[in-house]
Amino acid sequence: MPHDARPLTPPDGEQAARANGYALLAGLLRSPPDAARLQALAALETRAHPGDELGTALQLLGLAARQRNAEQVDDEFHDLFIGLGRGELVPYGSWYLTGHLMERPLAALRRDLAALGFQRQPHNRDPEDHAAALLEVMAQLIEGGDDLATQARFHRQHIAPWMSRFFDGLTTADSAVFYRAVGRLGIAFLALEQGVLG
Repeated sequence: MPHDARPLTPPDGEQAARANGYALLAGLLRSPPDAARLQALAALETRAHPGDELGTALQLLGLAARQRNAEQVDDEFHDLFIGLGRGELVPYGSWYLTGHLMERPLAALRRDLAALGFQRQPHNRDPEDHAAALLEVMAQLIEGGDDLATQARFHRQHIAPWMSRFFDGLTTADSAVFYRAVGRLGIAFLALEQGVLG
């Protein structure tokens, strides 16, 4: 979903960290991590202070990556999100908001994406309200220098109404082991973002 070509203002440290958080979660929801990605996650070094839920979640993600191999995580990903006909979880906004796929929230999202200069990738068969796609858009808005008001509006309309419930479901899904840590990270990250974006 490429963004339109505008002059980029490189994000500062805090903004780059926000963009990286969105990109990390998006990547883990787009496809299962391969062995190299799992190894990188396993090497995560972070310190968590009391009450630092994001730091704790990152530590748990590193621990989960050390305890699972790429084949196990691939199987888990397919059981969770693909399955035979349908996975245990459905990672689409329309599903959480209406109980059905391809509903009105997707049409509203498509209008907003077009207004922001995003175009659908022709090779991507997933609807635009896939959790990974929405997280990718947020990362690109930050990296592209869009102001906080634009980021907050997109987040409020297309992420805040449902994605925390999706991540919460991931922490308790029967098929989840590695992805329980991903769910916890998503919950912690979105809670921090709520504070940033209001």
